[in-house]
Amino acid sequence: MRVYLSTVSRPAADPPDAGPRRRRLALVSGNVVALGTVSLITDISAEMVAAVLPLYLVLGLQLSPVAFGVLDGVHTGATALLRVVGGFVADRFRRRKLVAGVGYALSAVAKLGLLLAGRSVPAIGAVIAVDRLGKGVRSAPRDALITLSTPPEALGRAFGVHRAMDSVGAFLGPLAAFAVLLLVGQSYDAVFVTSFCVAALAVVVLVLFVHEQPTTGPTTGPANEPDEPRVSVREAFGLLRSRPARRLLLAATMLGLATIGDGFVYLVLQRREDLGLRWFPLLAVGTSLAYLLLAAPLGVLADRIGRLPVVVGGYVALGVTYLLLAGPVHGWPALALTLALYGAFYAATDGVLIALAGPVLPPRLRTTGIALVQTGQALAYLVSSVVFGLAWQAWGPQTAVRAAAVVVVGVLVVTVLLLTAPSRPLLRKVSP
Repeated sequence: MRVYLSTVSRPAADPPDAGPRRRRLALVSGNVVALGTVSLITDISAEMVAAVLPLYLVLGLQLSPVAFGVLDGVHTGATALLRVVGGFVADRFRRRKLVAGVGYALSAVAKLGLLLAGRSVPAIGAVIAVDRLGKGVRSAPRDALITLSTPPEALGRAFGVHRAMDSVGAFLGPLAAFAVLLLVGQSYDAVFVTSFCVAALAVVVLVLFVHEQPTTGPTTGPANEPDEPRVSVREAFGLLRSRPARRLLLAATMLGLATIGDGFVYLVLQRREDLGLRWFPLLAVGTSLAYLLLAAPLGVLADRIGRLPVVVGGYVALGVTYLLLAGPVHGWPALALTLALYGAFYAATDGVLIALAGPVLPPRLRTTGIALVQTGQALAYLVSSVVFGLAWQAWGPQTAVRAAAVVVVGVLVVTVLLLTAPSRPLLRKVSP
């Protein structure tokens, strides 16, 4: 297992015979680009809905902060265990593309479900659960395909490029929702229908252009997979017996506790700056723009200096974001800085954390292991969303955000201690 545990520190250099120009041109594999295109299109669809949903629930349906936190957190956590099931099925049957495709299709269908839900909060909750189920099922197989399509020393770059393409969709989605609302008035149904059509296009691109990968990855040649024994449940549980994998899972879960959710961040900003409701969907655009500009450079930086320092820097940016939300400075400069730091947080952590996790996990169990990490984060997100909603209602948004900043500091200390233990099994270099 320890041969895989090396990407937290600076990876080894490329072979001497590989010229710098060649390395610059061979950025990522075609499969990574195809998966990035799928994510780009899907995020346009998802962010069209996400940009208007918090406003609709809290201001339109008059949900309390606690109710919104429960709705947002519980449905993410409730589907968390299915991530592991999906990851295990993808590894056992070696059908990562198929499992990912099912997840993308579920999310697409959920957009139509919002049309039928109307103003019923339980029905909206059920539809959100289906959408989150789709996201939970697809995320680990998709990320496993990226790791299996990329040499270990280039994982940060591959995830950076993928997340940059993903963030293009996150940038365009709120703009598309804004445009639809301008054209048809305050008709959320039009947003939902348009979102479904875009999501369906992503499924088509996945089917046509994404290819399954052998579990040996791109550096060792194709595997004779039909002759390999299938992954067993016992083998999957064996991941938890690996000390480095356990430490990484615990650290990822702790980091999830520090995240309160985009909806809360944007609601605090809207109230704090007294923004008009029509501008609310554009708050996500600022975050996505920073994410788009920083994801690939930070991924490359993670490959050069180590992935753990970049992840830690991302959570420092998150803590500063919370402090700005609770600080005395107002106006457009403060608003722009807050959104920029929030986007930097995502750029430094989203793909880089999975790039950090990938080589810790054996290829046969790569999808299952990534799903475990994502499940830990999702369950932690459930707790943080509900607790933050309670804190908002009890103390007000400013005090709740300050408390969240304190949590970030505590979580970072624990994470660094976990991933830089005296044995330092996660700090070895990878040989390309």
